[in-house]
Amino acid sequence: MTGEPPLANGALSSASLARSDARSRTATAEWMPYTPPSASPFVPVDVEAGQLTWAETVAPGGYTHLRVARGTRIRLDDPTGDACAHVVVINAVEPGERLNVADTVKIPWQAYLGAGHPLLSGDGRALATIVADTSANHDAFCGTTTPAWNRAKYGHALPEGPAPAGSDLLALGAAKHGLEPRDIPPALSFFQGVRVEADGALSWRGSAGAGTHVELLAELPLIVLIANVPHARDPRPDYVVGPLRVHAWRSVPTSPGDEWFAATPERERAYRNTIAYAELAGL
Repeated sequence: MTGEPPLANGALSSASLARSDARSRTATAEWMPYTPPSASPFVPVDVEAGQLTWAETVAPGGYTHLRVARGTRIRLDDPTGDACAHVVVINAVEPGERLNVADTVKIPWQAYLGAGHPLLSGDGRALATIVADTSANHDAFCGTTTPAWNRAKYGHALPEGPAPAGSDLLALGAAKHGLEPRDIPPALSFFQGVRVEADGALSWRGSAGAGTHVELLAELPLIVLIANVPHARDPRPDYVVGPLRVHAWRSVPTSPGDEWFAATPERERAYRNTIAYAELAGL
């Protein structure tokens, strides 16, 4: 059967009116995924709209999640200077392999995220690589916010409330992929940075300003979880966060001869581990 579903007898005329009313309210929301992705009003200038496989504007205090193919390039844009993308990546084939923030800063001998930085798992593989970065203000130390933190600072923490915590939003996204809160590792935070002082204290660096972006390259099939919430070290007393734009398109994973592949012996080993795993799994 094609066309509209029938409404039984005249008894459901109110349902027909309700359906007509609902359809009359069709509109484009300010925060939404765009389907098809080519319909995004914010297509990156160096990408053809038809190449896009994911396009979305994530609300302040919102989250998103998606499974992406190996070789997908994911661009995060901060249009206002107030976005803060708390990102977790998980091997979509074997979700027991996930982002390991400690190894991500330890193995490359670099605590501050930037272009060329691999996002490593605890299995010695590169799950993703930062391949472009115009912000340079990020954080691999603090992780995302918790309900206890938000209740103490803002007086609210529920996901549907005015000040949702990042950990709860990441858990909601993970649940849609069959994962539990215990499966979620600490997150990396993009667009709001901190630095470590000589005495070990964390100093707030904040945003690089409006209009910056970061691009991640998926080195394996990934579950990508993103919560767009204020950074835990943000000194502002109010819950301040701006929209986050997300676009993705098919590209190719890092391979020998690429700029970042052999930047250090440790990175080369991680990429070779990733390639060997992908070939063995037929990815």
